[in-house]
Amino acid sequence: MAKPELKIFDIMACNVYWDFDETVMPKETHKFLVALSPIPGVVAPDIIESIRAYGPNGYEVKFANQKFNNDTKNGWFFDPWINNYWYMINLPTGFMKEGEYTIEVKGKDGSVDTKSRMQKNAPSDEVVNAYLKTRDRIYESFSPSKKNPLKSGSPRKDVKLSWSTLRDTAGLDAYYVLRLAAASKPKEFDGNNLTWFDNIYLQRYSNNDLAAGKNRNEVVVNSELKPKTDYGYFVEITDSNIAGNANICVFQRHAFFTSP
Repeated sequence: MAKPELKIFDIMACNVYWDFDETVMPKETHKFLVALSPIPGVVAPDIIESIRAYGPNGYEVKFANQKFNNDTKNGWFFDPWINNYWYMINLPTGFMKEGEYTIEVKGKDGSVDTKSRMQKNAPSDEVVNAYLKTRDRIYESFSPSKKNPLKSGSPRKDVKLSWSTLRDTAGLDAYYVLRLAAASKPKEFDGNNLTWFDNIYLQRYSNNDLAAGKNRNEVVVNSELKPKTDYGYFVEITDSNIAGNANICVFQRHAFFTSP
């Protein structure tokens, strides 16, 4: 039997405008993310020795080989839909310098895989500036939400989540990623226990959908929601539906609602 081989599927190394409520993180942050190719029957964290990212002027940061949590903001996620592990670290030290960034994954067997990308800040600045001009208008548009609740007796399956886009408010094209989880406030939102994940990166790759997520202003949740349960979702804005091409992610404020 061939030994399991750690391979990088794709990475992100980009700026993040962090607009969540109830957070100690500053607005201008950055992140590194590495998605691993699935290995059937293997728990990827068990065969990883280390993961690090490095970049211009001696920049280096290490990933934690532990389950991601909202306190450390460093660790792994597991996507049960595609049997995929991915690691992310959020850094509170401002936006990135332009240049080449590399993520390196080392296996306990001595294997090494790397992937690099070039960070450009002009596209990042364009998205952030457009967002800041219209962020309140966008936030008011989220439905369902506390302001726009689901009506009593509404179906709990095929619930539509909708919002305004930067195309609507500022004439700028962008891509949108939605995550939904049972939660009543931001700190309860658990990215490892999602009810729904609109994975535009997988849609782009698996379906050869070049426009996956582009100017997307709604998602229909096909899973049936639990009755009388608090849910939260956040819609991430980015400038590409290929993770390795993204220069910016905007983490918009969560919207919360209660199922009927």
